[in-house]
Amino acid sequence: MAERSALEELVRLQGERVRALKQQKTSAEQIEEEVAKLLKLKAQLGPDEGKQKFVLKTPKGTRDYSPRQMAVREKVFDVIINCFKRHGAEVIDTPVFELKETLTGKYGEDSKLIYDLKDQGGELLSLRYDLTVPFARYLAMNKLTNIKRYHIAKVYRRDNPAMTRGRYREFYQCDFDIAGQFDPMIPDAECLKIMCEILSSLQLGDFLVKVNDRRILDGMFAICGVPDSKFRTICSSVDKLDKVSWEEVKNEMVGEKGLAPEVADHIGDYVQQHGGVSLVEQLLQDPKLSQNKQALEGLGDLKLLFEYLTLFGIADKISFDLSLARGLDYYTGVIYEAVLLQTPARAGEESLGVGSVAAGGRYDGLVGMFDPKGRKVPCVGLSIGVERIFSIVEQRLEALEEKVRTTETQVLVASAQKKLLEERLKLISELWDAGIKAELLYKKNPKLLNQLQYCEEAGIPLVAIIGEQELKDGVIKLRSVASREEVDIRREDLVEEIKKRTSQPLCIC
Repeated sequence: MAERSALEELVRLQGERVRALKQQKTSAEQIEEEVAKLLKLKAQLGPDEGKQKFVLKTPKGTRDYSPRQMAVREKVFDVIINCFKRHGAEVIDTPVFELKETLTGKYGEDSKLIYDLKDQGGELLSLRYDLTVPFARYLAMNKLTNIKRYHIAKVYRRDNPAMTRGRYREFYQCDFDIAGQFDPMIPDAECLKIMCEILSSLQLGDFLVKVNDRRILDGMFAICGVPDSKFRTICSSVDKLDKVSWEEVKNEMVGEKGLAPEVADHIGDYVQQHGGVSLVEQLLQDPKLSQNKQALEGLGDLKLLFEYLTLFGIADKISFDLSLARGLDYYTGVIYEAVLLQTPARAGEESLGVGSVAAGGRYDGLVGMFDPKGRKVPCVGLSIGVERIFSIVEQRLEALEEKVRTTETQVLVASAQKKLLEERLKLISELWDAGIKAELLYKKNPKLLNQLQYCEEAGIPLVAIIGEQELKDGVIKLRSVASREEVDIRREDLVEEIKKRTSQPLCIC
């Protein structure tokens, strides 16, 4: 080890000698001679097995967010949170990891995507896969039977990421849920109303919300001849119909899951149907389906749901789609999923296939799984697919080359002459204390032109300019960056004037 250290020191000294000769512009022959000695020493040193090449990157399926991207995200979150609060929701938070047994057996075939952590002091833990199961655990643990809550946080999935389509291994979910025993379909209708309000407010383009009911699916599987033990696995196959053809889904059912071809064909007759309340009424008359108790209950609730959706003015956005299955095991009733009919086609944009942008449903049995006495708390909720929404908004802004403000600074405190740093510091302190968002350049004597240029680059709308004459007169020169118009404002009136001029909300979408 000592020999290696000595050799490393010789290499360092020889490297310095070569650099010095190059700086002195010594003859090429002498430099070549010394470089040869350096290479010989490096060859003696050999590769350092302990030093591996370190690649500086984010882990697969994750990303960093620049100030510009974060400004867009905050705007989207504001729209979502305002809607949740408008509907009377409280906010909660839960740990980023849960006991492994809390998450096990709740996600069907997707359970393989859960991130397991190493044993930490005798507890087997996993990163949360969604926010719904932790919410159900929270209700059972705190013996809550009634709450309307929202929760915005990161979740983790060991998925194959498709970053351009908004699919990540670490991503945000925005969940809204109503827990409690209420009259049928009223909370469910409100969840669909919230989904439509958010998607409309974000102006992503035309969208459609597909609805179905797990009881209708289970009843359909039963009359088609699917064995009880295969209900959930066949449900997962049907759930792929929005991505692949019926033929591919049928091949999976028959070839991989052992379903009889005639049973698969019978399922195909149903799951390829979609429509509105008229399809619900048609299936209520179906000679086989109407004889199944579960399916009949589901169809009855859907008919009622459409009545409420009509009163909410959103029935035209909703499609009853028998192929919608939602692969998660915990759904027990109405399920829904919002898809964009097309990504907004604007100049310079590529087509962006982002799949569903919101989804949810009713899960009346999940809380009971955690309750020692099996007490059920009926729940219904929705989740907004914000990562996919961010992908669309970001692409739109890039295509339009639209400038996004990354700060909310209202005014820059500037000086027109030298030796006015103390006055700038006094004024900016007054503004901060009055709740004004203000900045100044960190230079004793900045040039006025540089200060104005900074405002233009950062999108700061106003400049408060201090000069010797202004100090004598007890005024501040307030300049509009956009119009370049300047007015003298009495120092005691400055705060109100800044508030008046910057009261308009800044739009970045």
